[in-house]
Amino acid sequence: MTLPATMNALVLKQDGLSGEPRTGMDLDTLAPFLDYAELPLPKPGPGEVLVKVRMASVNPSDIYFIKGEYGQPRVKGAAAGFEGVGEVVGGNGLYARWLKGKRVAFVGGAAGSGAWAEYICVSAATCVAVKPAMRDEDAAGHVVNPVTAWRMFELVRQSGSNSFVFTAAFSQLGKLMAGLARDNGFKMIAVIRKESQADHLKELGAAHVLVQSDPDFDNSLAKLCKSEKPRVLLDAVANQLSADIFTAMPARARWVIYGKLDNETPTIPETGQLIFMDKKIEGFWLAQWFRRASMLEKLSTVRSVQNRFISGAWKTEVTQTVKLNEAMEKLPEALKRGGGKVMLTP
Repeated sequence: MTLPATMNALVLKQDGLSGEPRTGMDLDTLAPFLDYAELPLPKPGPGEVLVKVRMASVNPSDIYFIKGEYGQPRVKGAAAGFEGVGEVVGGNGLYARWLKGKRVAFVGGAAGSGAWAEYICVSAATCVAVKPAMRDEDAAGHVVNPVTAWRMFELVRQSGSNSFVFTAAFSQLGKLMAGLARDNGFKMIAVIRKESQADHLKELGAAHVLVQSDPDFDNSLAKLCKSEKPRVLLDAVANQLSADIFTAMPARARWVIYGKLDNETPTIPETGQLIFMDKKIEGFWLAQWFRRASMLEKLSTVRSVQNRFISGAWKTEVTQTVKLNEAMEKLPEALKRGGGKVMLTP
């Protein structure tokens, strides 16, 4: 196919980290952070592929990144966006040539070429060939959240308990975990902000749902910690409520932090539990797992994830699909709707 010399993209307006206090997911306008502009078509380097983007997902990490509040610095003038699905149209290296013409899911964007564009260059090694039966809506976001869910569920399997606590449970990742827990005979204790979210989470597989604003929240949590004995807290919020949940959990509990959605700095009221109850606090970052896992481990995980989507056990709930050229105007409002993913299409 004949490739264009240029492409359209949502382009970062600032470099590096903001250096300012975190403002979280609040986003009234994209204007301080992005421009819709024309860029030269990216050229794949050694071991890279050029992907024509079909659909890109919008994750919380994307919002933190464009605002300079993520762990990786921005590159001014580069396209934003971490994750998506598209067709490989060029590349360098043996594996890249094998991928040409295939539909792939990819993760990239932190160091230059981004997914919120018509084309992206990414490492061929990080691309995943997508089975034909998989929808673009599932493929576009099936690396970050679903693979994270699958790998974190392994921590639950190894915990010695058949229950676990999950905060921000109405997120796409929380919904995936609810189904995974139910299908494997585990009990997910879901912590949510709104009562209106409870019934849907139970339908998806959550065994227990706690609303954090409930006046009886602490007593309900204490009873569940006593009866179910959850030993893993999977947490994307990392605030004082998270610390209090961890404190209420039994001996050998692990607080696994994979995000920081709240700006509050938590304190551990009973640090002696780390010694005398053998509790642990740790982080989980999918990028580190991808670096350390064997190729067989990666392939097995991705195959299992894709099969769950194809079978219908998992489904990406999309609240709105926004055209790239309308994103400056429509994306902030789409994100405020909540309840599911927002996708971008060229």
